[in-house]
Amino acid sequence: MRRSAASPAVEDDRLRFAEDVEYYLSLSPRQLPSRYLYDDLGSALFEAICHLPWYRITTIEQGMLERHAREIVSRLAPLSTLIELGSGSGAKLATIVGALEAPQRTTVHLVDVSASALAAARRVLESDPRLTVVTHRTRYESGLAEAAGSARADGRALALFLGSNIGNFDPPGADAFLHNLASALRPGDALAIGADLVKPEPELLLAYDDPLGVTAAFNRNLLVRVNRELGADFDLQAFAHRAVWNAEASRIEMHLVSERRQRVRIPAARLDVTFDVGETIWTESSYKYRPDDLTAMLERAGFDVVSQWVEDGFMLTLAEASVHP
Repeated sequence: MRRSAASPAVEDDRLRFAEDVEYYLSLSPRQLPSRYLYDDLGSALFEAICHLPWYRITTIEQGMLERHAREIVSRLAPLSTLIELGSGSGAKLATIVGALEAPQRTTVHLVDVSASALAAARRVLESDPRLTVVTHRTRYESGLAEAAGSARADGRALALFLGSNIGNFDPPGADAFLHNLASALRPGDALAIGADLVKPEPELLLAYDDPLGVTAAFNRNLLVRVNRELGADFDLQAFAHRAVWNAEASRIEMHLVSERRQRVRIPAARLDVTFDVGETIWTESSYKYRPDDLTAMLERAGFDVVSQWVEDGFMLTLAEASVHP
């Protein structure tokens, strides 16, 4: 069965995009929010990144889910609702679904800003007659509120936030996001969250600046999107991709670096920007963790950690929402 839940926020996506571009490109250092990396082409490029041998998050996490899905599902039985924030291809969620008891009816909520990612995940899941698939094309917070507020059958819910997407939030933002997630769930509902761990700097840099240039294309595609949707005149050849490990902040940073002095006009954002040689646009942060860091974050947010697995520099954690005060 298939349903779609349209968010009112979708209607003014372009206006919000223009407002964000105007605001963030006026900051020092100049920035663009990483969520705008994921238009249809950006999502396809990211899926390609997930297959690169230097970016191992996806394959490691998939293997961990295959080994532990049955344990996760049995611990939460009866499980009636699945909510995946950042649905991607749907392969990881399908692994969880495959561990469910055969006759079990389950409602699946897919939340993503990318229409193509939602369509891909829906194709993977909707052939299973046990599933009712609901898509939410919106940001995590809005989609979570819509999914959690939907009518729910008896049984527990499992939210999935995988792929180390938590690393795209700065520490205060991660705390706030996890707190909102815990508040949206009912006591006894659960969260499965994946987090990439701190590794040697060369290994981290290779994962975000691959020899094939796929990550560079993914990063530059953000300028393609600004040109297409907001009428800008960014010269893609004049910006280079750069990945930096910020050890003090425990994060990888992605930047677009201006290779010459240049002027860029962005009509829909009412913006006229001059870039100096070497000036950057900061497009993404990916925080890396130590196991105790994430445990403390979850507990502050209102979760009780019940299981945790660490393999090959990646951590998968199952936590239950505790009784709200």
